[in-house]
Amino acid sequence: MKSAVETLNPTRVRLTVEVPFEELKDSLDAAYKKINQQVTVKGFRKGKIPARVIDQRFGRGAVLEEAVNDALPKFYTEAVNEADLNPLGQPDVDITELKDGELLAFTAEVDIRPAIEIPDYSGIEVTVDAVEVSDEDVEKSVEQLRGRFATTKDVERAAEDGDVVTIDLEAKVDGEVLEDGVAQDVSYTIGSGELLEGIDEAVKGLEAGGEATFTSQLKGGSAEGKDAEVTVKVTKVQARELPELDDEFAGLASEFDTIEELKADSRKRLENMKQYDQATQAQERVLEKLLELVEVPIPEKLLADEVQTRKHNLEHHQLGQMGLTIEKYLEIQGKTVEEFDAETAEQAIKGIKTQFVLDELVNKEKLNVNQEELTEHLMRRAASSGMSPDQFAQAVVEGGQVPMLVGEVARGKALAAVVEAAKVTDTNGEVVDLSDDEDDENAENAVETAAETVENVVEADGEIAADEAK
Repeated sequence: MKSAVETLNPTRVRLTVEVPFEELKDSLDAAYKKINQQVTVKGFRKGKIPARVIDQRFGRGAVLEEAVNDALPKFYTEAVNEADLNPLGQPDVDITELKDGELLAFTAEVDIRPAIEIPDYSGIEVTVDAVEVSDEDVEKSVEQLRGRFATTKDVERAAEDGDVVTIDLEAKVDGEVLEDGVAQDVSYTIGSGELLEGIDEAVKGLEAGGEATFTSQLKGGSAEGKDAEVTVKVTKVQARELPELDDEFAGLASEFDTIEELKADSRKRLENMKQYDQATQAQERVLEKLLELVEVPIPEKLLADEVQTRKHNLEHHQLGQMGLTIEKYLEIQGKTVEEFDAETAEQAIKGIKTQFVLDELVNKEKLNVNQEELTEHLMRRAASSGMSPDQFAQAVVEGGQVPMLVGEVARGKALAAVVEAAKVTDTNGEVVDLSDDEDDENAENAVETAAETVENVVEADGEIAADEAK
């Protein structure tokens, strides 16, 4: 076999392949054997029909077609490997010549990963939010905890902000009570914003037994989006009682003995959360700067497939779970179809560029993924999917997705390396140290955070990796 490569553009090539007929022998033998098992010829046992009889009865052309279909993937793969190409997706194959006993010739056009030059990225500089936890932040956190331990008691007075009321509701549209517009004994905290718009104003000032009518746009149900006349009747008013902020509460709500220890722990937890957010912000901004430095041609077919995948996932998974159509989603977002398409294409391009650039960095820096890193990543992915680690691991293995997970970790390591080389300062002008040299746990956290950042950008179910595996 001999092959040649013609570059059609930076992301597409045409392979021209010529195969001497003797190299088709194994595929021809397999074709005769397959046809032998499928047909019956009087006077011959099944599977024992001579090749010349098959040629006479069914035609040599049928055998050649079967043999070529069997052989093409093997010769195509050999040509790809010989040219050291990284194909994306399935090739467009055209058989240009088939001479029985002499030659098979074909061409194969396929998208490939473009050649990418990674420039020096050590000069990247970004600014991130400073990690600042105020006394007000701590007090708010403690108040939220305090609210979870609140109790209620019946009161004989008009309802106020923060009270818990038990209510009956009846919704009418065009004067008719909706079948799904009646609810009784609904518990509602005034000011929570969890029910209909306008309900807070309607129930405030009402005592048990009082009722009011207001107009509100329905958020769901058979008349979703329509204005309804809603009658609300208050059957019970309860005041929320918060526990005292003292050492007794600290012992009840936490493992600490004093309220000061509880507040100190709240401050530490808030600092950790802000540090995590800061690290994520640094990774996102460093990635943006890195992508600006690199010129990446985008394969047209891959981009079209990626856009289609993102649209499908949004419409049939995310919106489907919320009971929304794509039309309703665009209405809520205030976007036209054209704006949505442009935005989706922009996101898809960024996702493809991110994979291409970080994969090239993995190769350039010779980054490897060890078992511990893969296990840590698998555990996190399992937790986010709602599956147990064993269930998730089994699904990954059965679906042949282990290489995809390895790629996610490797890209996370590549981004973590770029972040470590960058200069990161906060809004106070202080240099932020995001290096992962301190200990193994910090290194794992940096890689995992970076991997998650990359996933959020790519967010198309490993489409590129899946294409390459075909």
